[in-house]
Amino acid sequence: MKYTQLGRTGLKVSRLVLGTMNFGPFTDEADSHALMDAALAAGVNFFDTANAYGWGANKGRTEEIIGSWFAKGGGRREKVVLATKVYAPMTPDGEFWPNFDRLSAVNIRRAVEASLTRLRTDHIDLYQFHHVDRRTPWEEIWQAIDVLVTQGKIVYAGSSNFAGWHIARANEAAARRNALGLVSEQCLYNLAERRAEMEVIPAAEGYGLGVIPWSPLHGGLLGGAIRKEREGGGTRSGGGRSADALANSALREKVQAYEDLAEKHGLAPGELALAWLLTRPGVTGPIVGPRVPEQLDSAVRAVDLELSQDVLTALDEIFPGPGASPEAFAW
Repeated sequence: MKYTQLGRTGLKVSRLVLGTMNFGPFTDEADSHALMDAALAAGVNFFDTANAYGWGANKGRTEEIIGSWFAKGGGRREKVVLATKVYAPMTPDGEFWPNFDRLSAVNIRRAVEASLTRLRTDHIDLYQFHHVDRRTPWEEIWQAIDVLVTQGKIVYAGSSNFAGWHIARANEAAARRNALGLVSEQCLYNLAERRAEMEVIPAAEGYGLGVIPWSPLHGGLLGGAIRKEREGGGTRSGGGRSADALANSALREKVQAYEDLAEKHGLAPGELALAWLLTRPGVTGPIVGPRVPEQLDSAVRAVDLELSQDVLTALDEIFPGPGASPEAFAW
Protein backbone atom coordinates (compact mmCIF):
# COMPACT_ATOMS: atom_id res chain seq x y z
CA MET A 1 0.00 0.00 0.00
CA LYS A 2 1.22 3.52 -0.81
CA TYR A 3 1.08 6.25 1.83
CA THR A 4 1.09 10.02 1.84
CA GLN A 5 0.81 12.82 4.35
CA LEU A 6 -2.59 14.32 5.04
CA GLY A 7 -2.38 17.86 3.72
CA ARG A 8 0.14 20.01 5.57
CA THR A 9 0.14 17.72 8.62
CA GLY A 10 2.75 15.13 9.53
CA LEU A 11 0.07 12.41 9.64
CA LYS A 12 0.75 9.49 7.27
CA VAL A 13 -2.30 7.88 5.72
CA SER A 14 -2.93 5.25 3.06
CA ARG A 15 -3.76 6.44 -0.45
CA LEU A 16 -7.07 4.61 -0.15
CA VAL A 17 -9.72 5.48 2.43
CA LEU A 18 -12.07 2.82 3.75
CA GLY A 19 -15.58 4.26 3.77
CA THR A 20 -17.94 2.60 6.22
CA MET A 21 -21.33 3.97 5.16
CA ASN A 22 -22.55 0.48 4.24
CA PHE A 23 -21.72 -0.95 7.67
CA GLY A 24 -25.04 -1.62 9.35
CA PRO A 25 -27.57 -0.79 6.62
CA PHE A 26 -26.13 -3.16 3.97
CA THR A 27 -23.27 -5.07 5.61
CA ASP A 28 -23.83 -6.84 8.92
CA GLU A 29 -21.46 -6.59 11.86
CA ALA A 30 -19.55 -9.80 11.19
CA ASP A 31 -18.95 -8.99 7.52
CA SER A 32 -18.04 -5.40 8.42
CA HIS A 33 -15.43 -6.68 10.86
CA ALA A 34 -14.05 -8.99 8.18
CA LEU A 35 -13.77 -6.10 5.71
CA MET A 36 -11.94 -3.93 8.25
CA ASP A 37 -9.55 -6.77 9.03
CA ALA A 38 -8.91 -7.26 5.31
CA ALA A 39 -8.38 -3.53 4.77
CA LEU A 40 -5.88 -3.34 7.61
CA ALA A 41 -4.08 -6.44 6.32
CA ALA A 42 -3.80 -4.75 2.92
CA GLY A 43 -2.21 -1.68 4.51
CA VAL A 44 -5.27 0.58 4.47
CA ASN A 45 -4.99 2.61 7.68
CA PHE A 46 -7.44 5.48 6.98
CA PHE A 47 -11.06 4.72 7.96
CA ASP A 48 -13.89 7.22 7.42
CA THR A 49 -17.32 7.27 9.04
CA ALA A 50 -19.93 9.72 10.40
CA ASN A 51 -22.08 9.91 13.48
CA ALA A 52 -25.28 9.68 11.41
CA TYR A 53 -24.29 6.57 9.44
CA GLY A 54 -26.70 3.74 10.06
CA TRP A 55 -29.47 6.18 9.19
CA GLY A 56 -33.09 6.36 10.30
CA ALA A 57 -33.74 4.70 13.62
CA ASN A 58 -30.20 3.24 13.52
CA LYS A 59 -28.17 6.48 13.45
CA GLY A 60 -24.84 5.80 15.09
CA ARG A 61 -24.93 2.08 14.28
CA THR A 62 -21.94 2.30 11.94
CA GLU A 63 -19.78 3.89 14.63
CA GLU A 64 -20.91 1.14 17.04
CA ILE A 65 -19.76 -1.55 14.59
CA ILE A 66 -16.34 0.11 14.28
CA GLY A 67 -16.20 0.38 18.06
CA SER A 68 -16.90 -3.32 18.55
CA TRP A 69 -14.11 -4.06 16.04
CA PHE A 70 -11.68 -1.86 17.96
CA ALA A 71 -12.68 -3.68 21.15
CA LYS A 72 -11.25 -6.92 19.74
CA GLY A 73 -7.80 -5.46 20.38
CA GLY A 74 -4.78 -6.64 18.45
CA GLY A 75 -3.62 -3.07 17.87
CA ARG A 76 -6.63 -2.29 15.69
CA ARG A 77 -7.26 1.17 17.11
CA GLU A 78 -3.59 2.07 17.26
CA LYS A 79 -3.05 1.22 13.58
CA VAL A 80 -6.07 3.13 12.27
CA VAL A 81 -6.35 6.83 11.45
CA LEU A 82 -9.98 7.34 12.45
CA ALA A 83 -12.15 10.00 10.85
CA THR A 84 -15.77 10.73 11.71
CA LYS A 85 -18.16 13.62 11.13
CA VAL A 86 -20.63 15.91 12.87
CA TYR A 87 -23.57 17.98 11.59
CA ALA A 88 -26.58 15.78 10.85
CA PRO A 89 -29.47 15.71 13.34
CA MET A 90 -29.10 12.80 15.73
CA THR A 91 -32.68 12.77 17.02
CA PRO A 92 -34.91 9.95 15.67
CA ASP A 93 -36.40 10.66 12.24
CA GLY A 94 -39.56 12.72 12.55
CA GLU A 95 -38.49 14.20 15.87
CA PHE A 96 -36.80 17.53 16.48
CA TRP A 97 -35.02 18.96 19.49
CA PRO A 98 -32.79 22.06 19.42
CA ASN A 99 -29.00 21.72 19.68
CA PHE A 100 -28.84 18.13 18.45
CA ASP A 101 -27.52 19.03 15.01
CA ARG A 102 -25.26 21.49 13.16
CA LEU A 103 -22.08 23.03 14.55
CA SER A 104 -22.97 24.95 17.67
CA ALA A 105 -20.42 24.55 20.46
CA VAL A 106 -23.07 22.70 22.48
CA ASN A 107 -23.75 20.16 19.74
CA ILE A 108 -20.08 19.68 18.86
CA ARG A 109 -19.37 18.83 22.50
CA ARG A 110 -22.39 16.52 22.70
CA ALA A 111 -21.62 14.83 19.39
CA VAL A 112 -17.96 14.17 20.19
CA GLU A 113 -18.79 12.50 23.48
CA ALA A 114 -21.45 10.32 21.83
CA SER A 115 -19.11 9.32 18.99
CA LEU A 116 -16.30 8.45 21.40
CA THR A 117 -18.68 6.21 23.33
CA ARG A 118 -19.95 4.43 20.21
CA LEU A 119 -16.44 4.08 18.78
CA ARG A 120 -15.02 2.83 22.10
CA THR A 121 -12.00 5.06 21.85
CA ASP A 122 -10.60 8.04 23.74
CA HIS A 123 -9.84 10.19 20.69
CA ILE A 124 -10.79 10.88 17.07
CA ASP A 125 -7.91 11.56 14.70
CA LEU A 126 -9.83 13.61 12.13
CA TYR A 127 -13.09 15.29 13.18
CA GLN A 128 -14.92 16.56 10.10
CA PHE A 129 -17.71 19.09 9.66
CA HIS A 130 -20.13 17.14 7.45
CA HIS A 131 -21.63 20.30 5.96
CA VAL A 132 -21.33 24.07 6.24
CA ASP A 133 -23.26 25.63 9.11
CA ARG A 134 -24.34 29.06 7.90
CA ARG A 135 -25.86 29.93 11.29
CA THR A 136 -22.86 29.43 13.57
CA PRO A 137 -19.88 31.83 13.52
CA TRP A 138 -16.48 30.29 12.93
CA GLU A 139 -15.19 31.88 16.14
CA GLU A 140 -17.60 29.68 18.10
CA ILE A 141 -16.80 26.56 16.09
CA TRP A 142 -13.04 26.97 16.49
CA GLN A 143 -13.37 27.71 20.19
CA ALA A 144 -15.17 24.38 20.62
CA ILE A 145 -12.53 22.58 18.55
CA ASP A 146 -9.68 24.20 20.50
CA VAL A 147 -11.15 22.86 23.74
CA LEU A 148 -11.46 19.35 22.33
CA VAL A 149 -7.90 19.41 21.01
CA THR A 150 -6.64 20.57 24.41
CA GLN A 151 -8.61 17.76 26.07
CA GLY A 152 -7.06 15.24 23.67
CA LYS A 153 -10.42 14.12 22.32
CA ILE A 154 -9.69 15.11 18.73
CA VAL A 155 -6.41 15.71 16.91
CA TYR A 156 -7.28 17.41 13.60
CA ALA A 157 -10.34 19.08 12.06
CA GLY A 158 -11.53 18.71 8.49
CA SER A 159 -14.42 19.74 6.28
CA SER A 160 -16.82 18.01 3.93
CA ASN A 161 -18.93 19.46 1.11
CA PHE A 162 -17.46 22.96 1.52
CA ALA A 163 -17.18 25.53 -1.27
CA GLY A 164 -13.78 27.09 -1.86
CA TRP A 165 -14.76 30.31 -0.13
CA HIS A 166 -16.02 28.36 2.89
CA ILE A 167 -12.56 26.79 3.22
CA ALA A 168 -11.02 30.26 3.02
CA ARG A 169 -13.34 31.74 5.65
CA ALA A 170 -12.81 28.81 8.00
CA ASN A 171 -9.04 28.89 7.81
CA GLU A 172 -8.75 32.67 7.98
CA ALA A 173 -10.84 32.56 11.16
CA ALA A 174 -8.58 29.82 12.54
CA ALA A 175 -5.46 31.83 11.65
CA ARG A 176 -6.76 34.76 13.71
CA ARG A 177 -6.79 32.38 16.69
CA ASN A 178 -3.32 31.03 15.84
CA ALA A 179 -4.98 27.65 15.31
CA LEU A 180 -4.19 24.99 12.70
CA GLY A 181 -7.64 25.13 11.09
CA LEU A 182 -8.92 22.67 8.52
CA VAL A 183 -6.44 20.05 7.31
CA SER A 184 -8.67 18.21 4.83
CA GLU A 185 -11.71 18.60 2.59
CA GLN A 186 -13.94 15.69 1.63
CA CYS A 187 -15.71 16.51 -1.62
CA LEU A 188 -17.61 14.98 -4.51
CA TYR A 189 -14.94 14.46 -7.15
CA ASN A 190 -14.57 11.93 -9.95
CA LEU A 191 -14.11 11.75 -13.71
CA ALA A 192 -17.78 12.47 -14.39
CA GLU A 193 -18.01 15.27 -11.79
CA ARG A 194 -15.00 17.58 -11.95
CA ARG A 195 -16.46 20.89 -10.78
CA ALA A 196 -14.36 20.69 -7.62
CA GLU A 197 -11.41 21.62 -9.84
CA MET A 198 -12.83 25.12 -10.28
CA GLU A 199 -12.51 26.42 -6.72
CA VAL A 200 -12.61 23.70 -4.05
CA ILE A 201 -9.36 21.98 -4.96
CA PRO A 202 -7.45 25.24 -5.61
CA ALA A 203 -8.61 26.50 -2.20
CA ALA A 204 -7.60 23.23 -0.57
CA GLU A 205 -4.17 23.40 -2.20
CA GLY A 206 -3.76 27.05 -1.24
CA TYR A 207 -4.48 26.35 2.42
CA GLY A 208 -2.63 23.04 2.54
CA LEU A 209 -5.66 20.76 2.89
CA GLY A 210 -5.64 17.16 1.76
CA VAL A 211 -8.48 16.36 -0.68
CA ILE A 212 -10.50 13.21 0.06
CA PRO A 213 -12.89 12.49 -2.85
CA TRP A 214 -16.17 10.76 -2.09
CA SER A 215 -18.22 8.82 -4.66
CA PRO A 216 -15.14 8.13 -6.82
CA LEU A 217 -17.24 5.90 -9.10
CA HIS A 218 -20.09 8.43 -9.22
CA GLY A 219 -22.64 6.09 -7.72
CA GLY A 220 -21.47 3.16 -9.83
CA LEU A 221 -21.54 5.01 -13.15
CA LEU A 222 -17.78 4.56 -13.61
CA GLY A 223 -17.70 0.99 -12.38
CA GLY A 224 -18.74 -0.69 -15.63
CA ALA A 225 -22.38 0.36 -15.44
CA ILE A 226 -23.23 -0.31 -19.11
CA ARG A 227 -21.56 -3.72 -19.11
CA LYS A 228 -23.38 -4.67 -15.92
CA GLU A 229 -26.64 -3.40 -17.38
CA ARG A 230 -26.20 -5.64 -20.42
CA GLU A 231 -25.34 -8.61 -18.25
CA GLY A 232 -28.46 -8.00 -16.19
CA GLY A 233 -26.49 -7.53 -13.00
CA GLY A 234 -27.65 -4.01 -12.25
CA THR A 235 -25.32 -1.36 -10.85
CA ARG A 236 -23.67 -0.79 -7.52
CA SER A 237 -26.42 1.65 -6.59
CA GLY A 238 -29.11 -0.90 -7.37
CA GLY A 239 -30.23 0.80 -10.56
CA GLY A 240 -30.56 4.17 -8.81
CA ARG A 241 -28.26 7.05 -9.70
CA SER A 242 -26.42 5.10 -12.41
CA ALA A 243 -29.58 3.93 -14.16
CA ASP A 244 -31.02 7.44 -14.11
CA ALA A 245 -27.77 8.94 -15.41
CA LEU A 246 -27.49 6.44 -18.25
CA ALA A 247 -30.91 7.55 -19.50
CA ASN A 248 -29.10 10.69 -20.65
CA SER A 249 -27.91 9.75 -24.15
CA ALA A 250 -24.98 12.18 -24.18
CA LEU A 251 -23.68 10.88 -20.87
CA ARG A 252 -24.27 7.29 -21.96
CA GLU A 253 -22.02 7.88 -24.96
CA LYS A 254 -19.28 9.17 -22.66
CA VAL A 255 -19.59 6.19 -20.33
CA GLN A 256 -19.49 3.80 -23.27
CA ALA A 257 -16.34 5.49 -24.59
CA TYR A 258 -14.88 5.23 -21.10
CA GLU A 259 -15.62 1.52 -20.82
CA ASP A 260 -14.22 0.95 -24.31
CA LEU A 261 -11.01 2.74 -23.28
CA ALA A 262 -10.70 0.61 -20.16
CA GLU A 263 -11.22 -2.57 -22.16
CA LYS A 264 -8.66 -1.48 -24.78
CA HIS A 265 -6.00 -1.15 -22.08
CA GLY A 266 -7.05 -4.22 -20.11
CA LEU A 267 -8.25 -2.20 -17.12
CA ALA A 268 -11.28 -2.66 -14.89
CA PRO A 269 -13.43 0.50 -15.16
CA GLY A 270 -13.70 1.00 -11.40
CA GLU A 271 -9.96 0.61 -10.92
CA LEU A 272 -9.28 3.06 -13.73
CA ALA A 273 -11.51 5.69 -12.07
CA LEU A 274 -9.70 5.30 -8.76
CA ALA A 275 -6.25 5.33 -10.36
CA TRP A 276 -7.12 8.55 -12.21
CA LEU A 277 -8.06 10.28 -8.96
CA LEU A 278 -4.71 9.29 -7.49
CA THR A 279 -2.99 11.25 -10.29
CA ARG A 280 -4.82 14.45 -9.44
CA PRO A 281 -3.00 17.28 -7.63
CA GLY A 282 -3.80 17.55 -3.93
CA VAL A 283 -5.71 14.26 -3.68
CA THR A 284 -4.86 12.28 -0.55
CA GLY A 285 -6.96 9.24 -1.40
CA PRO A 286 -10.47 8.40 -2.59
CA ILE A 287 -13.08 6.90 -0.29
CA VAL A 288 -14.27 3.44 -1.25
CA GLY A 289 -17.22 1.72 0.39
CA PRO A 290 -16.92 -2.00 -0.31
CA ARG A 291 -19.73 -4.34 0.61
CA VAL A 292 -17.81 -7.52 -0.19
CA PRO A 293 -14.09 -8.48 -0.12
CA GLU A 294 -13.84 -8.58 -3.92
CA GLN A 295 -14.67 -4.86 -4.10
CA LEU A 296 -11.98 -4.08 -1.55
CA ASP A 297 -9.42 -6.17 -3.46
CA SER A 298 -10.21 -4.27 -6.65
CA ALA A 299 -9.80 -0.90 -4.94
CA VAL A 300 -6.45 -1.94 -3.44
CA ARG A 301 -5.19 -2.97 -6.89
CA ALA A 302 -6.01 0.49 -8.22
CA VAL A 303 -3.49 2.13 -5.90
CA ASP A 304 -0.62 0.46 -7.76
CA LEU A 305 -1.87 1.22 -11.27
CA GLU A 306 0.38 3.49 -13.32
CA LEU A 307 -1.61 5.24 -16.04
CA SER A 308 0.16 6.20 -19.25
CA GLN A 309 -0.04 9.71 -20.64
CA ASP A 310 -2.06 8.34 -23.56
CA VAL A 311 -4.70 7.00 -21.16
CA LEU A 312 -4.78 10.25 -19.16
CA THR A 313 -5.18 12.29 -22.35
CA ALA A 314 -7.99 10.03 -23.56
CA LEU A 315 -9.79 10.37 -20.22
CA ASP A 316 -9.59 14.17 -20.47
CA GLU A 317 -11.10 13.95 -23.94
CA ILE A 318 -14.01 11.84 -22.73
CA PHE A 319 -14.58 13.72 -19.47
CA PRO A 320 -13.02 17.18 -19.92
CA GLY A 321 -12.44 19.22 -16.80
CA PRO A 322 -13.76 22.75 -16.32
CA GLY A 323 -10.36 24.34 -16.88
CA ALA A 324 -8.07 26.31 -14.63
CA SER A 325 -9.48 29.09 -12.45
CA PRO A 326 -9.97 31.97 -12.90
CA GLU A 327 -9.37 31.63 -16.64
CA ALA A 328 -12.22 29.12 -16.94
CA PHE A 329 -14.67 31.81 -15.77
CA ALA A 330 -13.75 34.13 -18.67
CA TRP A 331 -16.01 34.57 -21.64
